[in-house]
Amino acid sequence: MEEILQPSRWRQRRWIVLACLVLFIPFCYGVIDLWDNHAWNEYRQNYEAHVAPMKLQAYIPKPIPDDENFAATPFVQAWFTRRNDQKLLFEIDTYAKATKMMGNSASRKFTDLVAWQEAFAAVASGAGTPKGGFRTEQRDPASRAQAAPDVLDGLKDDNDALEELRTASARPGIRYPIAYNLTNPWNILLPHLGQIKQACLRLQLKACAELALGQNEKALADVKLMLYLADTSKPEPFFISYLVRVVCLHIAIVPIWEGLAEHRWTDAQLQQLQTRLESYNFPADIQLSLHAERGFHMILVDMLQKNGLGLATNFFDFKTSKSWALYKPPLSWLGRVAPSGWYDLEKLHYCQGDDRKYIGTMDAVTKRVSPRQVAANALEWKSRTNGLWNAFTHHRIIATLLLSSPNRLPKQTAAAQTDTDQAAVACALERYRLANNQFPDNLQSLVPRFAAQLPNDVITGEPFKYRLADDGRFVLYSVGWNEKDDGGVPGKPMFDENEGDWVW
Repeated sequence: MEEILQPSRWRQRRWIVLACLVLFIPFCYGVIDLWDNHAWNEYRQNYEAHVAPMKLQAYIPKPIPDDENFAATPFVQAWFTRRNDQKLLFEIDTYAKATKMMGNSASRKFTDLVAWQEAFAAVASGAGTPKGGFRTEQRDPASRAQAAPDVLDGLKDDNDALEELRTASARPGIRYPIAYNLTNPWNILLPHLGQIKQACLRLQLKACAELALGQNEKALADVKLMLYLADTSKPEPFFISYLVRVVCLHIAIVPIWEGLAEHRWTDAQLQQLQTRLESYNFPADIQLSLHAERGFHMILVDMLQKNGLGLATNFFDFKTSKSWALYKPPLSWLGRVAPSGWYDLEKLHYCQGDDRKYIGTMDAVTKRVSPRQVAANALEWKSRTNGLWNAFTHHRIIATLLLSSPNRLPKQTAAAQTDTDQAAVACALERYRLANNQFPDNLQSLVPRFAAQLPNDVITGEPFKYRLADDGRFVLYSVGWNEKDDGGVPGKPMFDENEGDWVW
């Protein structure tokens, strides 16, 4: 009898054990969800109470009536409504054809108007491009003045469009017709950014040709329009919008520099430029994109939770790797069966990593950027994102995939702030020269008549390095990204991150 009952008792115990397992798994899921959700909500609430909103919706620019909106002009609207087979003006104008024929040009040299003259003539005649492109060393005032009318004639394709932009810039508001897809923000299209840059490049060449002809007021109007166009992307919550704005600002600085180098600007014109340049604070402006980026990535985590971790193989550098295609099915399954608390923990670790990534690198109040702190944060970031296995076991998959090294943005922010600050100081120096027939012995002589307050070097927090040259001109520079005073000797590129000073 006992032998007959034993299998039955075993079966009963087996069912009891199975029932316990079935109940234990939901219990574990519940505990995980409770703990991780509590940790995430505590962080999120504290961040939103003391720092900034977390949701992307908070950073979307408000609608503006068409009659008040710069972007409601037909030329700008066409950037967003064109068909795939439709070419825009800046893709087919004479400038677009001529620029493909131009050779490389060194930074902080006068625009090679003679080469542009030759390129425009080649486009008109159908001639070919010489080896190395059109490039000359004829940058003296007489040669550039002689070439300038032909350069302006070569830009006439764009005159109506640029005037339309100029007229629209008088409107009080700006909001491009971007379709903000909050379900999948990676599908948001930004066709206007490339067009803004292209408009600035044409205005840059136009302003430089006008300066060569002594047409200061026209050049000033074009510089103002460039600065305006650059700032039209300022309200947008995208890193790429910020970076395009920085590029356009560097483009606008070129004719300002040329006008200063040849003493073309009047005191009144210099005051207008100086006031505009002194208003820039790029360490403050980057904060919008830094905060909004979290909103983008929190949406991505929600997408991964809904669709499975296999969705991650569609993003990032490994999206074309065949080996990663093998991982997509198991990752998708794992993502769907994982507790929701795991995703909350991923969000928490991503945000905490993002906090550490930029901490101490940029100061909006003092307009400072610290290359030393950027390097230290980059080392810590590298140690925390060392391999996907480490990321998986420490719930840092999202942080590993999405947190890039903190090197790029601070460096470009420092370069933009340096360019605008040095341009503002150079305007004040030129105003001093106009009043006194010579440059001052030191920068402090500019205060308070020619500058209410002098900007400091964004790298050191100390005044810019300045000295008079033997030819009566001056040398003005920042110590640059290497934080070393190289005596005003620049690196190879304009804002070299390895060697040399950042020289005006």
